[in-house]
Amino acid sequence: MTIAEQLRQCRWFGRCDPAVQQAIAADGRLATLARGQWIYGEGDMATGIVIVLDGMLRLEAAAGEKTVLVGIARAGDAFGQSRQMGGGPRIVTAIASRPSRVLTISDTMLDRIGHRLPALWKATSELVYGQLDASVHGLAQMLSLRPRGRIAARLLTFARDAEVPLNQSDLAELCGLSRKVVSAHLAALEQAGAIRRGYRTIHLRDMARLSCLAGDADGVVKAMERSGIAHRVSASDDSILLAAGP
Repeated sequence: MTIAEQLRQCRWFGRCDPAVQQAIAADGRLATLARGQWIYGEGDMATGIVIVLDGMLRLEAAAGEKTVLVGIARAGDAFGQSRQMGGGPRIVTAIASRPSRVLTISDTMLDRIGHRLPALWKATSELVYGQLDASVHGLAQMLSLRPRGRIAARLLTFARDAEVPLNQSDLAELCGLSRKVVSAHLAALEQAGAIRRGYRTIHLRDMARLSCLAGDADGVVKAMERSGIAHRVSASDDSILLAAGP
């Protein structure tokens, strides 16, 4: 797969103006990372945007003397910020959790592109907003959900094609729970047929059950529609009417 094809898998990149896409593809710097290699560290003054082409990155933040996993970034994901439009240094450390390739667009390059193509700054603001939105809703889940609901919410957040590339220790960090507690809840979810545990991965088998645990009523409806159990007839702000069957 060419770099251009990999970039088109990135939803943020796909929403950019075509001229901005062309400039990013031409001026971005390709980096190949070994497992454990840093892209940047929390507190670094040099900011910019990272697009993951393949592989997976860990996003970590300091909490006192500990470093905590706060997210992952996979092929098709973009993250970062620019000090050109305000803001401060890097707020997370990004590390390759497996051999990976990324395209980086430094602040200097963003400034050059932005002078020619002001639409870049709108796209950058949308990227930052998306990250803030995910952080706020993730915090809300952590504060409001019971442990099993937290686990279900995290599994749904990081799933792609019904697969979550996390081991139990990573999932425990992301949920603010001990590995022992997470292991017990995963065993119960597996026995109920909601998931299947594999080597460094968790396969999701019952999206409706997980969505219900995570308090996502609309997610339950969508899962039922996908499985053919029911289809949506009508919906209002406070109710959804379902009919059985296809």
